[in-house]
Amino acid sequence: MKPTIYDVAREAGVSIATVSKVLNNQRVGKKSKEKVLQAMKKLNYKPSVLASALTGKQTSTIGFLLPDLANPFIAEMARRVEDRAYERGYNLVICSTDFEPEKEAFYVSLLKQKSVDGFIIAGGFKNVEVVTELLEEQFPVVLLGESYPSLSINSVKVDDFMGGYEVTSFLTSLGHKKIAVIGEEASSSQERIKGYKQALRDQQLPVHEELIVISSQTNIESVERLAGKLLDLPEPPTAIFACNDILAIGVVLAARQRDRRIPDHLSIVGFDNTFLSRSSDPPLTTVQQPIQDLCFQAFDMLVEEIQGKSKLRQRVVLLPELVVRKSTSAPRKKS
Repeated sequence: MKPTIYDVAREAGVSIATVSKVLNNQRVGKKSKEKVLQAMKKLNYKPSVLASALTGKQTSTIGFLLPDLANPFIAEMARRVEDRAYERGYNLVICSTDFEPEKEAFYVSLLKQKSVDGFIIAGGFKNVEVVTELLEEQFPVVLLGESYPSLSINSVKVDDFMGGYEVTSFLTSLGHKKIAVIGEEASSSQERIKGYKQALRDQQLPVHEELIVISSQTNIESVERLAGKLLDLPEPPTAIFACNDILAIGVVLAARQRDRRIPDHLSIVGFDNTFLSRSSDPPLTTVQQPIQDLCFQAFDMLVEEIQGKSKLRQRVVLLPELVVRKSTSAPRKKS
């Protein structure tokens, strides 16, 4: 027989009311909560999400929509959110949308049917209409790594503009004057490119639109082709800023194919500080996002809204940090 709430209460040595409070994430003493969680684990007790939904109670289930689990930064983000969900006694349903609006709408509808308590939506989500509908239906929603200025919605993200600005300022300080940038079709890339442009203007350097490339596909092969076109220009850039580490690896491959030594012939900077940047040869200069703070703050913000503790809409912006490694140096002087 499956264990019941009564079995959990008996094993933990607490009342049924206490077990119920733990299941519904209500305030309970730390020791009592630990006893209940240990009893649930020992008995392999799993509360019925369907029963909770039918009685109008919270299901302690969160829907997490993210664009692409193949991206190591997104995968790390999923892991951190999952860690926080476990710590706080929530279940997490992860859906990968592949940047497709139809998939986004489908998964939101599916998660509604599963009676999730709220949604965390990661960067790259394109279907703004679906998000607007969720807000109109008063679903708790938090954007992670994304923001919609036109909507009153909770969000937690890094300062992408500042990240792009710092990268470009660093490259100009090394002496680079012809700097290209490769981004993707996401608001984060757009902000990083804005920072790139502003840094060039502040250094009184021209902004060459032909050196700004947007990749419609975030895979190494397509980026390698785009980077190759930049490197095959009559006067190629001496540095390339890639708006994430996957894009940066595509640039590295394009440079190798043309026997361009890094950083002697070409400096490369990525963004996100994933394992790709650390394992690249040479290791990549990149921008680190405070991923744990981003994920934990987003999750905690959502839980506060679910539990009715906060009705304020917050836009939290955290600072990035440039991590300098061996893929950047001063441009080589022409002989």
